[in-house]
Amino acid sequence: MTPAAVIFTVLGYVAVLFAVAWASGRRADNAGFFTGNRRTPWYMAAFAMIGAAMSGVTFISVPGSVAADAFSYMQMVAGFTVGQLVVAFVLIPTFYRLKVTSLYEYLDDRFGIASHRTGAWFFFVSKMLGAALRVYVVCAVMQLLVFEHYGLPFWSNACLTMLFVWLYTQQGGVKSLIWTDTLKTACLVGSLVLTILFIMRSLDLSAAETVREVAASPYSRIFFFDDPASDRYFWKMFAAGIVLLVAMTGLDQDMMQRNLSCATPRDSQKNICLTAVSQIFVIFLFLVLGVLLYLYMQRNGMEIPAKSDRVFPLVAVHGGLPAAVSVLFVVGLISSTYSAAGSALTALTTSFTVDILQGTKLGDDRRLTRMRRRVHVLMAAGMAGVILAFEYLADDSVINLVYKVASYTYGPILGMFLFGILSRRRICDRRMPFVAVAAPVLSALVQWWAREAWHYQIGFELLIYNALFTIVGMLFLSWRNDYRK
Repeated sequence: MTPAAVIFTVLGYVAVLFAVAWASGRRADNAGFFTGNRRTPWYMAAFAMIGAAMSGVTFISVPGSVAADAFSYMQMVAGFTVGQLVVAFVLIPTFYRLKVTSLYEYLDDRFGIASHRTGAWFFFVSKMLGAALRVYVVCAVMQLLVFEHYGLPFWSNACLTMLFVWLYTQQGGVKSLIWTDTLKTACLVGSLVLTILFIMRSLDLSAAETVREVAASPYSRIFFFDDPASDRYFWKMFAAGIVLLVAMTGLDQDMMQRNLSCATPRDSQKNICLTAVSQIFVIFLFLVLGVLLYLYMQRNGMEIPAKSDRVFPLVAVHGGLPAAVSVLFVVGLISSTYSAAGSALTALTTSFTVDILQGTKLGDDRRLTRMRRRVHVLMAAGMAGVILAFEYLADDSVINLVYKVASYTYGPILGMFLFGILSRRRICDRRMPFVAVAAPVLSALVQWWAREAWHYQIGFELLIYNALFTIVGMLFLSWRNDYRK
């Protein structure tokens, strides 16, 4: 696929994206930007959430990861499913009862303003780093396919990407995101299924033969019960999947803003349960695609790249497959990136405006609109800066980096919400920031000590240790004073 063809494909998708965003968000007010006016049909939210849970990282890193990790990711997906049920039947009723615009308003109601802002700042750091990582991996691919060909530096790539994301989200916010996520889901799942069919055809495999080839491959092993010290051990990944889903979806303004856009808690619960089932099948298909990509490379004598994130781009664009595969790859990649970055940018704007600047307390809708728009510009510029930083610092599979970042930054948020929901104790609110900072530091020390002393690898379950340290710290700050609401 030539650089010019990539450019035309990207511009074609962006044109459709802008048309959908404009049509759905042209009359959005602040309530439409922040919550979608809570009028989204549950089935539309569910379809949108299938794509919302997938980013460019999923599209590129999950297929490439099978060489090192086989299908072990499905162990975490099993935990994700349990986590979705916790979100649906524990968190959703709480958030709807309190009628929150931002999730972290719960912390203000439960503990006080310092806890509220602590949760918002940790979300800000988490989402800014996580979203930038997701956009970075796609910018790296676009740099390889297009920008290097024309001698353009990486910074121009990152800035142009974020400019487009800012433009299509600056008016409609959540009201636009539901529709653009629906477009993304159709493009992402369609690209995935059609790419698998094209590779099967190129390998001259029938459906039954494909099942046998995948099942026979050493890459298709799912369960790992043999080594508790391994970071792929089943119970570690399963438990990590539960807490990561609760933290990265249930306590994440970005993901929950779609769920909270439904009219009633019951509609939101139906949306989440359907999303959980759909997620299992879609991620499994990504792993199947990974096996087929490596099989295709082996049969065609292609050299396997050093970085697994480059396997899918290499086969799709330079592997000798029909041109349609290249187009499907670019469409799937761009659709996942723009939607993920757009939703993250909207969530960052919402949380910073509502939680940190306390914009909804101004009592003036025009002033709130001006504040929201200025914050939106600053968030886009900040994300572009973080993407540039990752160009020089990232040295691991991005899917692993995303979860490593989440293990440190979402831990205090998870701990605060668990303490608030499972106990009725009050805390010394002004000291909460110290506990929230100490918990990730102690978690990092425990991870280092376990590796050095016992040769035990603490993997994604680090988030559990992080949340527990937060809860213990809050117990030291607490006293018995029943909270009832």
